[in-house]
Amino acid sequence: MKNFIKIPVLALLFSLPTFAATGTSKVVLADNIEWGYLNPLRGALSPGAVDLWGNRTTDTATGMLVRFNKGFESPPHIHNITYRGIVINGLMHNDAPNAEKRWMPTGSFWTQPAGGEHTTAANGATNVIYLEIDSGPYLVKPSKESFDNNEHPLNLHTDNIVWLNKSDLNDINVEGVESTYLWGDISNESSVSMRGSMIKLPAGFNGKIVTKADEFRAVVISGVVNYSSEDLTASNTLSAGSYFESANDFTHEIENKSNTEAVIYIRTNKKYRVN
Repeated sequence: MKNFIKIPVLALLFSLPTFAATGTSKVVLADNIEWGYLNPLRGALSPGAVDLWGNRTTDTATGMLVRFNKGFESPPHIHNITYRGIVINGLMHNDAPNAEKRWMPTGSFWTQPAGGEHTTAANGATNVIYLEIDSGPYLVKPSKESFDNNEHPLNLHTDNIVWLNKSDLNDINVEGVESTYLWGDISNESSVSMRGSMIKLPAGFNGKIVTKADEFRAVVISGVVNYSSEDLTASNTLSAGSYFESANDFTHEIENKSNTEAVIYIRTNKKYRVN
């Protein structure tokens, strides 16, 4: 299946999120985000968007939130670069223009190769995704400019994700915590290549994510957790769509006080450990 929404270049007219930390880490609270439009010229007809990190209008990696009204469906189009999407809220569809609708709920993951013609639709009351690119700018182009970049699209429904636990992994040291690898090379312990994974924290979890990566970025996909670190004077409540990052030696302290599990997506160039 293929991918995503309609995101033209004029997408910089949005308010930057408020950062709630200093030093070697940052925190973006979902409740503080001021949404702009993916395409300001279309106004309310455009999906909403905000960059959590990076800048999608320049030649850099970027992670953003995008939201869609119920019933949204883009016209067929392509993108100049490949992107990844994870559903935070709602029901999303991304595929070839003539494909049957197959709705992906919260926690589902997909990739959209550069140059591939596709359309994106939303069918939940509220529809929000995390979208990530490894280079920019992020452009929308007409289908007539489609090309084959030798990548294959992927649509992974949340029910088809395979989760691994402590007995399967050497980077999880807590019973009940699970992890799944989504992309990148994880075969070499000393590898510094970028990779993406998700961790699932059970209700009642109270622990730490320890990292020495010079790039560590995390987005809450589902659930609500309390977050604290040495850079914060008080803990923050992170709901779905919230973001935190760090560089070099750092410990993120997380507590799941709710009665439901929480899922967090992590992009990093080194392995991390959940204690």
